[in-house]
Amino acid sequence: MDEKDWLAERFEANRSRLRAVAYRMLGSTSEADDVVQDAWFRLSRSDTNAVENLDGWLTTVVGRLCLDVLRSRQARRQDALDPRVPDPVVMREDAVDPEEEALLADSVGMALLVVLDMLAPAERLAFVLHDMFGVPFDEIAPVVGRSPEATRQLASRARRRVQGAATTPDVDVRRQREVVDAFLTAARAGNFEALVSVLDPDVVLRADAGPGSPLSVVRRGAETVGTGAMRFADPARVHQPARVNGAAGAVVTVDGRLVSVMAFHIVDGKIAEIDVLADPERLDRLDLGEIDVS
Repeated sequence: MDEKDWLAERFEANRSRLRAVAYRMLGSTSEADDVVQDAWFRLSRSDTNAVENLDGWLTTVVGRLCLDVLRSRQARRQDALDPRVPDPVVMREDAVDPEEEALLADSVGMALLVVLDMLAPAERLAFVLHDMFGVPFDEIAPVVGRSPEATRQLASRARRRVQGAATTPDVDVRRQREVVDAFLTAARAGNFEALVSVLDPDVVLRADAGPGSPLSVVRRGAETVGTGAMRFADPARVHQPARVNGAAGAVVTVDGRLVSVMAFHIVDGKIAEIDVLADPERLDRLDLGEIDVS
């Protein structure tokens, strides 16, 4: 086996983990794939003879590329009030895709990705690489251009924000499905009382229909979210059950056309957060696995 083949083999052995790192960093499956591919190009053009830990080298390369993407994204954002829902990982409820499962290891739900999206790029990198993937601070420090101690502080600050904002979801997917189905059934039937009964009083709904879209909104409170759900109830909308980032969710179609993906964060039997991706451009790039929307 020549060196190029050996590098290709090592890279493929790391691909799923690198994609998982990039997804947690970016909250975008398409950007994560682009970053991983860019990492391969850099590896194939680099002299790795002096690299003692190739797996660690690849992880830091992906981290550096993700940091560049996050900083570019931050510079492009014109309206910080526009909600941005991360790309969901969607699977059939009865399907298990090993590569997609790798993305969702450690239960990376949509709610956590939303919290991560609120962090500064360097904070997010330090937290993801250290807390989620065990990369030492002295290896992260050169990527963010800080000392190891300053990098530790970045991760600590990010950890406090995550712990302060994140809530632990119910883990019983079957029970999650019952709650989600109850919500969708009540919305279709126009039963406001039943709809509100499955919502946490402080529920938050984020709808991302694309930058500048009037349909991109954040709603808070059971009555406000319930009223909005009633307004968008439409018999033509078909809600297909799906696993969205490992939890019970729904793929929504109208006349065979994908119009949104809904993710639910359920705590103590109540819906605490709803994230709706309805951006047509991002939906077109979304991998729905074996879910048929025709």
